[in-house]
This record gives sequence, structure tokens and C-alpha cells, in this order.
Amino acid sequence: MTNYLIGSYQHNIDAKGRLTVPVRLREQLGDGFYVTRGLGGCLFVYPEKEWEAFLDDICSKPLSQAAGLQRYFLANCCQAEPDSMGRILIPKALRDFAGIVKEITFIGVGKRAEIWASEKLQAFDDAQTEEDIVEAMSTSLL
Repeated sequence: MTNYLIGSYQHNIDAKGRLTVPVRLREQLGDGFYVTRGLGGCLFVYPEKEWEAFLDDICSKPLSQAAGLQRYFLANCCQAEPDSMGRILIPKALRDFAGIVKEITFIGVGKRAEIWASEKLQAFDDAQTEEDIVEAMSTSLL
């Protein structure tokens, strides 16, 4: 069975832009992983294997389709390696993009994790309705 990333973890980012990666997610993400812009105002966090698959997919598309994707995801990507305390540095450009100032929520969402400014994730969650979820599920295999 695939080792999916799951769960929700609240943390604070320090004044230097460092945040602690939750132990459970850190074990699954491995020693080195990639942080880049996400969708909806969050940051995407990919384990190395999933990042490579993501890149292979983007780079296999014709340049006319892929140039914007490559710029969006690759130009602002950083490789993260947790220090001895399990912290990673999030570059200022990525913190600014995600609106991260102090409180963050790290969530596992399958093959990747996401880092959100906590208040932004709460607003996103509050806007979701049961009807939205039912509609999304109607197009899946569930």
C-alpha cells in the first residue's frame, strides 16, 4: 500500500523563517524534499520521488503548454533538508506568496503535504460546503 501523507499539524514559524516539520510527516517525506508554490495560496511539499514524477509530467508536455507551469512551480522551488531539530527554512518569497507570518498548518494530502497560513486554511475550510464535497466525490470512483 502506498504511504499517503495525512493529518493536520499546527506550528509557528520563527523570525528567521524556519518551521518544524511534524515528525510523522518528516518520516514520510524523507531527508530531502521540495517546497514550491501551491494552489489556493498554500505551499506544496513533495517527497523526492513524487517531485521527480511531477517534474517528469510537466517537462513531458509541449513547451507551449508547460512554460507557465514550469515558471510557476520551478522558479520558486526550494529543496528542504530538516536540521537536527527537524526545522526547515522557508524562503521569504514563498512565505510572502502563502501569506505566512506566524501560525502555520501543515497538512498531509496524499502524495504531497501542504503548508498553509493557519487563518487562510481556516477560511478555505469554512467556505467548503457539504454540497461541494458531494459534487467532488460524484466524479470519483468512490
